[in-house]
Amino acid sequence: MPPFPGRLPHPVAGGPHGDAGRSGRGRGRPALRQRGHHLDGFVATWTADGTPAAAYGTRLRQGDERRADPPPCVPLRFHRRMARRVDRNRLRFLPLHLALEGYLALHFGGPAVVWEEWSHRAVSHGLSPRVEQAYTGAEVAGLGDALRVFEIHPGQCGVLLYAADALAAAFVVPHPDDYRALHPSLLHDLYGELVYHYAMLYGPVPDFRARIADGAVSSLAGLRAEAARQRAEWADFHTTALAGGLLDTAYEVQRVRRMGPFALSRFLPPFHRRAEQHIGETITHEDGRLAYLKTFRLSEAQTRRGHLLTLLAAHDWHFGATADALGVSRDQLASRVEHAGFGALLRQDIRDHYRAAARALSQ
Repeated sequence: MPPFPGRLPHPVAGGPHGDAGRSGRGRGRPALRQRGHHLDGFVATWTADGTPAAAYGTRLRQGDERRADPPPCVPLRFHRRMARRVDRNRLRFLPLHLALEGYLALHFGGPAVVWEEWSHRAVSHGLSPRVEQAYTGAEVAGLGDALRVFEIHPGQCGVLLYAADALAAAFVVPHPDDYRALHPSLLHDLYGELVYHYAMLYGPVPDFRARIADGAVSSLAGLRAEAARQRAEWADFHTTALAGGLLDTAYEVQRVRRMGPFALSRFLPPFHRRAEQHIGETITHEDGRLAYLKTFRLSEAQTRRGHLLTLLAAHDWHFGATADALGVSRDQLASRVEHAGFGALLRQDIRDHYRAAARALSQ
């Protein structure tokens, strides 16, 4: 597949500035964020250069002090929605933030029906706040060294990144020059808990070597044929065994933005337990070609949370129906909700009841 002629710039949004959310539909509206700083203060526009800032408290001045230096303050950088149109032919978005936002917003509204098991907070505020843990590439042992010695092949537009034999992430860009420029950015990407622990605890993976049996080759033509067979076998093994968890899964795809023949989308897995599950985001051409891909592998705990939320939502958050679908008792379902980190959604008396039932079973 030939590379796309377009380019994928890599602007960096950083620096010693605080973060302030903006929904993109107007000033002051809240926006969902995965993480960030919380600033308590007033937004002011009376800095020396006119940029907005958060002041450290309140200061009183007399009339003759009005022309004095501006008070100490924290410069603010405003972030709009996850994918924001910059101009007619440009779209700005932060890598992986669309995918993570889709996972964090999974059934974020909580129970739509006021069933007796759910707390008032669950009905009125849903899953807010929703928090998940991830690691930067700099925290993944050995990744920095691997990226330094990684051989970038001519025409390469992407990479599948493994920690031991576990697929950690897939990354595809539209042009080889883009990949060469963005290859070091893998060190700044986010990775799941499983990837972090695999890199930390597992030993080196044995080399995969192609072996040709003695006597199987008697000419250069035979050597070429045997080498082609080995390459085909390796490609089939990689597609089915190593990358099968990513490629052989049916995803729920949500289109976020369309510009001309290209569509920016994010996808969620079916949250099958004890199975490899990935979330991610893509840019695809209308003819089906892939121009951009970035994925994030969920941990088993994150998959369980997604599975539980999906099952609850499928049964209108009805406790009894969800317990029957799982084949467990209501007390066992309450225990699963608690261990998944959603215990605050349950009424306190419900939590006390299942804890008492669990203690009685353990005695």
